[in-house]
Amino acid sequence: MGLLDLLGLKTGHHADSPSDVESIRRIARQLEEMPAEEARYVAAFAYLLGRVANADLDITRAESDAMERIIAEKSHLSHDQAVLAVEMAKRQNRLFGHVEDFLVSREFNELASREQKLDLLDCLFAVSAADGGISTREDGVVRQIASELLLDHRDFIDVRTRYREFLDVLKHPDEE
Repeated sequence: MGLLDLLGLKTGHHADSPSDVESIRRIARQLEEMPAEEARYVAAFAYLLGRVANADLDITRAESDAMERIIAEKSHLSHDQAVLAVEMAKRQNRLFGHVEDFLVSREFNELASREQKLDLLDCLFAVSAADGGISTREDGVVRQIASELLLDHRDFIDVRTRYREFLDVLKHPDEE
């Protein structure tokens, strides 16, 4: 299986032309040229966003768009680089999710400051809320990641409160 297959870009209308393939290769080279620690940070950040988006086993277009916007903004990557980073993170989550979840959280915990961890927590909720609601599963995965990053429960609640109107459990308490 080639890189394009792994990223899900070989089928359909994505990456059909040689110029599309060359664009993907160019972006991948640019990502590889990042300093190693920065690349690990961006990869872990993107993976954790993908972990939350995939919590309900359905990564919506709105969640993908939010992930791309957040990665581009937070990592100062170009839009194309952010799209590729997000696609790679989504694939990793779908293929190896439960196996690598704790390892990636531990890596991010070592790389990130407390402020960066809180920023990630806010971004996790933003991705979850992108499609209009935060499911109980998504909320639980965000809570788990916060715990893995050694953040206090109070930190979790403080950030979660900003997304209160999106929590499905509060919208439809009988359905959860």
